[in-house]
Amino acid sequence: MGAVELVPGVSSGTVALVLGIYERLVHAISTAASAAGSLLRGRPRETAGHLAAIPWGWVLALLGGIAVGVLVLAGPLERLLLDHAQAMAGLFFGLVVGAVVACWGMLRRPTAAVGFATALAAVVFFLVLGLQGSGGEAAEAVTRPLWAFFLSGAVAVCAMILPGISGSFILVLLGMYAQMLGALNERDLPVIAVFLLGCAIGLASFAKVLDWLLARYHDLVLGALIGLMLGSLRLLWPWPHGLDSPEIGAPSGSVLAPTLLAVTGFVLVVVVDRAGRVLAGRRMTARD
Repeated sequence: MGAVELVPGVSSGTVALVLGIYERLVHAISTAASAAGSLLRGRPRETAGHLAAIPWGWVLALLGGIAVGVLVLAGPLERLLLDHAQAMAGLFFGLVVGAVVACWGMLRRPTAAVGFATALAAVVFFLVLGLQGSGGEAAEAVTRPLWAFFLSGAVAVCAMILPGISGSFILVLLGMYAQMLGALNERDLPVIAVFLLGCAIGLASFAKVLDWLLARYHDLVLGALIGLMLGSLRLLWPWPHGLDSPEIGAPSGSVLAPTLLAVTGFVLVVVVDRAGRVLAGRRMTARD
């Protein structure tokens, strides 16, 4: 999950969906938010109850794995993305298509309404991604008020638990990406602190809403999340520039490597998903 956050169009939410831990992750974040709310209201017993409900061993192991993924794979992945942009785009394209297939199998009762939610989310997100320009934005001096950084952090962090979208892209859409780069480069601690506070509050609030929606409208929410992954394929199409822009063109130049890696990525995700389902079935049988 840590490594894929470095790649545009692939998010840790996608990995969590494929591995079957997405709902558990959202519920854990929602429970932590409830604990924080109870603490602020001065209810120690209620806070202790929420904290006890969090699977700390699982959460800490997950956070440790994310940290290792970022630290160990960031360098090699960055070099591969720079030197083999089209080939890596093909690999991630196949991984996300495989994730779509795997996640569609998680629906409890696919209906026309779920299909419509999936298609609508895919089309809207596909069009939104077209707003992104190619290339990066240069850092600029911090000129926005603190409340703008708070709100942008609260909105951008929601991408952490949404498949197919990155927080940096949200900042680009909000016009805050270069501003945030400037704050980081200038070591502007008050701005960074306000941004992180917005991230914490935004993540807690969004996780609670998403947890509630998943509990009541599981298939519709999952269908919309699948649509986000489908829409994100715009950024992962290998031609003409790999991961550098949302522009889409006919296959040209290097075609074999991206195609083979796309097929490999697709097969890998589907095999892992099928293996996970078999193991889960065996565990349920053993319990019975």
